[in-house]
Amino acid sequence: MTDASAPFAGAHALIYGGAKGIGRAVAMEWARRGARLSIADLAEDAAKATAAEIIAAGGEAVALAANVLSEESIAATASAAENAFGPVDIVMNNVGGMLNGHPEDIPFAEWHRIMDINYFAAVRGCLHFLPKFLERGKGHIVNTASFAGLYPYAASRVPYGAAKAAIISMSENLAVYLEPKGIRVSCLMPGPVMTQVMDSMTSWTDDCPMRGPGTETKLLLPEQLAVVLADGMAEGWIFIPSDPVAFDIIVRHADDPDAFIRSKIAEFASGERGNPAIPDAIKAMMGN
Repeated sequence: MTDASAPFAGAHALIYGGAKGIGRAVAMEWARRGARLSIADLAEDAAKATAAEIIAAGGEAVALAANVLSEESIAATASAAENAFGPVDIVMNNVGGMLNGHPEDIPFAEWHRIMDINYFAAVRGCLHFLPKFLERGKGHIVNTASFAGLYPYAASRVPYGAAKAAIISMSENLAVYLEPKGIRVSCLMPGPVMTQVMDSMTSWTDDCPMRGPGTETKLLLPEQLAVVLADGMAEGWIFIPSDPVAFDIIVRHADDPDAFIRSKIAEFASGERGNPAIPDAIKAMMGN
């Protein structure tokens, strides 16, 4: 039987983007399993609130300000985390941002911004910690991707899907390189999760429908996703989707990519938006 506390008990985990949503839920779950948490976020007040909640529950946590668009800020945050709890054992690159719109309506600067916050932010985190982990011969990198990077459906947010695909490729190749050196890599791939990420989303096209990953997927709470991630890490998984249905979808895609893409074209042409199923418990929470 897998030890659910491994690799968390006594470990120092730093989460970039750990104050709210998925990051907050992961921080709480890792702390419950015995990790000491450094909560790094641009929203410093929210980071302090998450850290305070962990401490109130008997855990150890510190809140840190971080701007993942800056290498200097990444380094300063890492140094502050190390001063608080010693060497970092697990680093999670979890910062992301969303947009919506037809690709021809999205300015190049916005394509660049979305790639920077969703992909290069993770690159900065990885590059800072790789020398440290390689020197120690141990460590664990966790990168947050998305179903949008796994298969084509995000036609209303093409830059986002491209950035998440880059995260998946980087994570898989890092695993090939690093795991023989004692350093683990996990790539979290959320499907639909109930967060506030769309509250700050810019839409570049009027009445552009937000397309989803498919009706076979289901909406999760961040807390449910955090358990999936922690369990997957404890099992030693590299590829960690929020829902096993992702594997079935990937198989269909790989079996005949052209047919898969054309099926998506037909679905959207018929008016099917690919919205996930919403479990009754979440409907109740939403007041539906």
